Amino acid sequence: MSTLLSLHEVTRTFGAFTALHGVTLSLPPGRVGLLGPNGAGKSTLLKILMGLIPPSSGTGRVLDQDLGGDRDSRSNWQLRRLVGFMPEADALVPGLTGLEYVGLAGELYGMPRRQAERRAHEVLTYLGLEEARYRRVEEYSLGMRQRAKLAQAIVHDPPVLLLDEPTSGLDPAGRDAMLKLVRELGTDFGKSVILSTHLLADVQAVCERVVILAGGRVRGVGTVEELCARRADRFKLRVQGEANQFRADLLGQGVQVLSDNGHGEWRVAVPAGWTNRQFFRVANATDAVIRGLVRDDETLEELFLRSVNG
Repeated sequence: MSTLLSLHEVTRTFGAFTALHGVTLSLPPGRVGLLGPNGAGKSTLLKILMGLIPPSSGTGRVLDQDLGGDRDSRSNWQLRRLVGFMPEADALVPGLTGLEYVGLAGELYGMPRRQAERRAHEVLTYLGLEEARYRRVEEYSLGMRQRAKLAQAIVHDPPVLLLDEPTSGLDPAGRDAMLKLVRELGTDFGKSVILSTHLLADVQAVCERVVILAGGRVRGVGTVEELCARRADRFKLRVQGEANQFRADLLGQGVQVLSDNGHGEWRVAVPAGWTNRQFFRVANATDAVIRGLVRDDETLEELFLRSVNG
């Protein structure tokens, strides 16, 4: 699998509304964060990648399978066997046990019944639902329902997982556990993951690359390190000693203190031509001690806001 997906000028309209505008992407296998605010077009893009809806225009391939055509075409069925999808909304079937629900998903993906049932036992055990597999899914807690949805996405052992807001509604402990499972599926089992979310921390916890989508348009693609700006004028300082006089002298030389946590840790912006050595000269003159000095590159949150608002 040399290319996970390749899209060229993919557009999708719903009547007068355009959900996606000329999306062009080429992504290698790995863990990818599809990051954007609500209404950015993330879910629409996932449905196109699954073959559930065709693009209104444009072309694309996922795992060497062409996109487009009738949703029940042979090529789209082949594509769906290669992809596991975890929807944001509850897609559980009331009245079924966890085992029956996941086994049914396996059969719908084309697995023989016995194989689907055997795999359902395996994935439910892996996801920590072994003791609950004979309980009805409507009796599950929210965290258990999310894991059951993940189980049905991986029951047929697909090479690619499309996960739509997998941590939605979870408490911090449940969210951390879900992200750990998703990361393990990539690192330990070699799955490629497209994680659709509006939560920056989810992308940081799981993903190697990020696609920023806003208003149906791609605003950035690459690793976080590639996309974040390298700012030569911003620094993080950790200071001990005569901090007040040190701060006053820095301000007198055109340095701006952007934030101060009250414990000697500052974020500063320096004027053009400033060198690191000047920090130490000013500190020596005031008996302040610089315990830490690093460049303050743009954060993922700042990148996201710049991309969306730019």
